Amino acid sequence: MVLAILAICVLYYFLPEHLTVGPGWLLLVVSLVLLIPTMLTHRTGHINLNEIFAYLSLSVITVGLVASLTLLVMRLPQHKDAPVILLEAASALWVANILLFACWYWKLDGGGPNQRDEKGVHLDGAFLFPQMTMDEQLRIRMGEHEWSPGFVDYLFLAFNTSTAFSPTDVPVLSRWAKILMVVQSLISLTTVALLAARAVNIL
Repeated sequence: MVLAILAICVLYYFLPEHLTVGPGWLLLVVSLVLLIPTMLTHRTGHINLNEIFAYLSLSVITVGLVASLTLLVMRLPQHKDAPVILLEAASALWVANILLFACWYWKLDGGGPNQRDEKGVHLDGAFLFPQMTMDEQLRIRMGEHEWSPGFVDYLFLAFNTSTAFSPTDVPVLSRWAKILMVVQSLISLTTVALLAARAVNIL
């Protein structure tokens, strides 16, 4: 998650300054300020503080990305940006969208990573991963009897949502997860179908 957040901030930094809220480096600095206590509270076992800092960090990044997307959409009818800039900005926001929602899914599913680690085996959550539907004996034979989703699993889920606009092989069970996936799909649809298509037409 830390690497994903840093990658989002780097993508945000390279957006044109008129598409960011404040200077491009501001989000990176704020995220680093929040990530340091997030990691420290995790290592020292202060779970409640860890949760607060993690949610605060993701919320700040979410606001920044939504604001940048809004600015980009508002500038589109005015034809102020060159096609190449539109393509680059849309691509950066699309990748950042995948990473951001992978973080949200990873943080919220099954009570979060702290609770999933305590349980050891992941059998209940907002998403029905294929491993969760296996018979117990089959899981043991396949070496999946202590399986729990990692960040890559949620990254794969977020990638599918942004490309296929659906969870593909991972059914969604809870309402909050469905709402988040709708939001992610709308952002992806906006960046790909509206902005990128507009840039290609101009070219």
